[in-house]
Amino acid sequence: MDVLYNVVQYILGFGAAVFVPLIMLIIGMICKMKFSDAFLAALTLGIGFTGMNVLINFMTGAITPAAQGLATATGISLPAVDVGWPALSAIAWAWPYGTLCFPLLIVINIIMLKAKLTNVLNVDLWNCWTKLCTCVITYYLCVSVGFPDGTAVILGFVAASIQIVLELKIGDAIQPTIQKVTGIPGVTVPHALMLSCAMILPFEKLLEKVPAIENNHVDAKWLRDKIGIFGENCVMGFIIGTVLGAVAYRDPQKALTLGIQAGTAMQLFPTVSKLFMQALAPISDAVGSFMKQRFQGRELIIGLDWPIVAGSDELWVSMILLIPFELIWAFILAPVGNVVLPFAGIVNICLGPCLLMLSGGNLIKMLIEGIIVTPVYLLASSSFAPYLTELARTYSPDSLAGVGNNAMITWSTLETPDFRWSIANALSGHPSGIVALIVWLALFVWMLKEFKKRNAELKAEQQA
Repeated sequence: MDVLYNVVQYILGFGAAVFVPLIMLIIGMICKMKFSDAFLAALTLGIGFTGMNVLINFMTGAITPAAQGLATATGISLPAVDVGWPALSAIAWAWPYGTLCFPLLIVINIIMLKAKLTNVLNVDLWNCWTKLCTCVITYYLCVSVGFPDGTAVILGFVAASIQIVLELKIGDAIQPTIQKVTGIPGVTVPHALMLSCAMILPFEKLLEKVPAIENNHVDAKWLRDKIGIFGENCVMGFIIGTVLGAVAYRDPQKALTLGIQAGTAMQLFPTVSKLFMQALAPISDAVGSFMKQRFQGRELIIGLDWPIVAGSDELWVSMILLIPFELIWAFILAPVGNVVLPFAGIVNICLGPCLLMLSGGNLIKMLIEGIIVTPVYLLASSSFAPYLTELARTYSPDSLAGVGNNAMITWSTLETPDFRWSIANALSGHPSGIVALIVWLALFVWMLKEFKKRNAELKAEQQA
């Protein structure tokens, strides 16, 4: 176990910006790409990941003080500290059995490929921690209600295995939509955050029945055409940032500075995202040719992290516009269980891609659906806060650095909160969790059928 732990930790130590490009370089060479082409594509991919992380950290760092200022101004006490995904990842990997999730992901993917249950080869192994996070939360909930430790460990890995399977299935389902959004064939996003499409689907279907919304596709281009300069990404970012800064700081200098920072991020996000298309297009072509030669009638889809869809203007516009609503919901929900104010997760990158996949980039739908489901993220992360805090104290005390003795930790926009809460509570024997999981799985099946219908329509459009 120690050897496996050291190997996995060494690999993960490279980070996504090195690990994923390295895997893509190997795949490119296997598929007979010239080394120079494969290396350049892999390097560009690494630059894309690094640039995206720099911008997200820049945006979060700019807005977090404003959110803290709002909390001070309102006087509302929200005792859980939003530490974001890095702390949760550290807690998950510090769990003694955590390294077993790495081979589990690979084995399940291979079995499903061999059995033709998926066409997705998930090379985003760095994000194995998202499965492990579900595993650890389920384990702790099971232990907390009296399950023997061994049984709790098994149930934790059952939860992780189910998530792995579901991610591969949704990766298959959304691939044509990913291709339409990015222009890159043969890639998809088998990521935990995409599972929340199941939660959003009912609201999408309801909005489809509203002619004023469904028949008027309001996207970023429409905004630019109709409202001119105010539809530009940088201008919208500047306005939202300035207004938020004015309310939080009551200082024109700080408000305008935040406006410029938000406008900068909004302008650069799509620019950096183009690097993913530039990097992945040649590798995707090589993989497609390789598979056609060796597997007649079989299509292999490369599974990657969510930033490959980040070139969509609508993605960033919706996430910026949702920031004020996240803060409002945090205050409104405080009396009914919310204990966290969004800081590290204030730019909800776990929700935006789902909204994009289902709405097709209709900003009105994305905003309405985002407002509706944001409370799920806040309340689920709040419910997990006591368990995550105890897990941190037990396995990863460094995650509590800078957190007060009486404070809890969580991630305000914890990815796939609907699935995680349902599976963890169901496997730990809570009746509400069992009901929620049954409902969620029914929604997931409905979602797969919906995407199957959409994919057939997309295919017909392409052939017309």
